[in-house]
Amino acid sequence: MTGQKDRRRALGLLVAGSLLPLTACSGILPGQGPPETLYRLTPKSTFQEKLPQVDWQMVIERPVTDKSLDTTRIALLNNPTQVEYYARAAWVDRAPSMIQTLLIESFENSGKIISVGRENIGLRSDFVLKVELREFSALYRSESEAQVRVAMILKLVEMPQRTIIGSERFEAVSRADGQQLSSVVTAFDDALGKVLKRSVVWVLNNGEENWRAREAS
Repeated sequence: MTGQKDRRRALGLLVAGSLLPLTACSGILPGQGPPETLYRLTPKSTFQEKLPQVDWQMVIERPVTDKSLDTTRIALLNNPTQVEYYARAAWVDRAPSMIQTLLIESFENSGKIISVGRENIGLRSDFVLKVELREFSALYRSESEAQVRVAMILKLVEMPQRTIIGSERFEAVSRADGQQLSSVVTAFDDALGKVLKRSVVWVLNNGEENWRAREAS
């Protein structure tokens, strides 16, 4: 009798175990809503030809920020002191990592720098770009009007002396054309794009000025 009960128990565990992959593959667990919609932003790809063609290499560190922005969730503010997030929506990566990738791609798209990459790829760098992400959220000024604000502080560090040769704040605001989240994401892309473009121009000009002065000394 005991052996029969053990066989029935084992069969029950086997059947229960066989159901787990089906639930996981569905993408929706019991009691949950639809899966998150993922959004990505785009790098800049058009720059003025008068930008200097540089012979130095640069590493871009992962931006530092506070915990409210170091997430895949898309931040919104209904008032300046309270951070909320859009439901069922997320960035494809944590905001600092996503912005680091977009910065690298924007520099590469400029066609003006020999090599640029992350700090963990072992690249010998002549400069290090330190980035602080200060603002990266949508702000609702009324029920029907949302603005996206992006702000970053850049510090360009000369290597190997580790001397800061320049520091600048870049920020941009873009108004969402409607209440749909897709319109808000478009505003994020526009505001961040402006900051990315200004960042590339500033770094290339300031880095090259310092590089020429160093080579001439």
